Amino acid sequence: MASKLIKRETYINQLKDYVNTDFVKAYIGIRRSGKTSLMYNFIDELKSMGVEDENIIFISLESREYAHIDSTQQLDDIIYDKVKNIEGKVYLFFDEIQQVNGWEKSINSYRVSIDSDIYITGSNSKLLSGELATLLTGRYLTINVYPFSFKEFLQYKNEIEDVELTDDSIRKLYDEYFNFGGMPGIMTLGSNEFKENALKDIYNSILFEDVVSRFKINNIDLLQRFARYMTSSTGEIFSSKSIKNYLKSNNIYTSQDTLLKYNEYMKQSFFISKCKCFELKGRREMKILGKYYLMDHGFHHALIEDNILKVTKILENIVYVELLRRGYKINVGRNADNSEVDFVCEKSGKYKYIQVSYRLTSEKTLNREITPLLKIPDKYESILITAENHDFSKDGVKHLNIIDFLCGDDL
Repeated sequence: MASKLIKRETYINQLKDYVNTDFVKAYIGIRRSGKTSLMYNFIDELKSMGVEDENIIFISLESREYAHIDSTQQLDDIIYDKVKNIEGKVYLFFDEIQQVNGWEKSINSYRVSIDSDIYITGSNSKLLSGELATLLTGRYLTINVYPFSFKEFLQYKNEIEDVELTDDSIRKLYDEYFNFGGMPGIMTLGSNEFKENALKDIYNSILFEDVVSRFKINNIDLLQRFARYMTSSTGEIFSSKSIKNYLKSNNIYTSQDTLLKYNEYMKQSFFISKCKCFELKGRREMKILGKYYLMDHGFHHALIEDNILKVTKILENIVYVELLRRGYKINVGRNADNSEVDFVCEKSGKYKYIQVSYRLTSEKTLNREITPLLKIPDKYESILITAENHDFSKDGVKHLNIIDFLCGDDL
């Protein structure tokens, strides 16, 4: 397994200042996004710092060895037995900890009663919003883990597959990334068919393990139809009423409350992410429903047959998740005349405005894309991202090619 790992420095560096503190460190993110590999990354980091193998305990709740654990008593029996003869600080790693009912109290008890440094992963956004947050009163660090960025994808191709990174090879690799996304688990697969099948398998595991099982869903067919609708509608304004009408046209009847619950469950599993609407003039979030994007755009290719019709929305999806990785708070922008800016990005009190378009087929198309940016009342930077190589910068709006954007450090 170690031979197939890349070192994801961004995530490792976020933990370094918290080593040997009583903070519980949590990697959270969509299933199969590489959280387990990050734990191995950090275990290697600890060993390089002089930590002995016997002082490191790794418990994967999805492994055959520990899959039987479903109660805190079982977990406690194993942990206290393992640490009883260890001298010095113990480094405890728990992968997919949400599999254990009531795990919060156990984790807090280890923090208090064992000389330990604790790391956990989970595939639910609410992992640290309940009892553990109350028990720890701020003594925890949460790090969101995303599928491979394009830069990490290139790193993998270079380090693991020995692909030389030239301008030509990077362009070809971008096409692969655009189609299949950055889920680490599909990187070793050769054929497109294998990649599509692997993405479908990941999708099913998210649906059944992180939604159906966790939230006790009975109407699985309805959930599957809802999830497929959300996948096909990436980058479009969400409306439970429109989904209800769509289902009704297929002789499927349900309530808007049920659909809103399914929407929340899919968000909690990190399959989708909500981008709220933002009023540009008043600088405030709007109450109307926002857009939704997939946490990995590869699912669209694997699940939706008319994928080619949504290339601009897929490009939007790629840009959206990349902006999340870079730490931006993101909204959809609305001008006073209701014209739309794809992304309003805020970090440290400063804003950037981004419009995304796959191709600019004419001067008219260019003007249509930049006009909403020109109507924004302040003078923060405005950026147009496309798949075009020609520089279309105009009227103070900066143009970026998508590959240049993805390979850069920031905007």
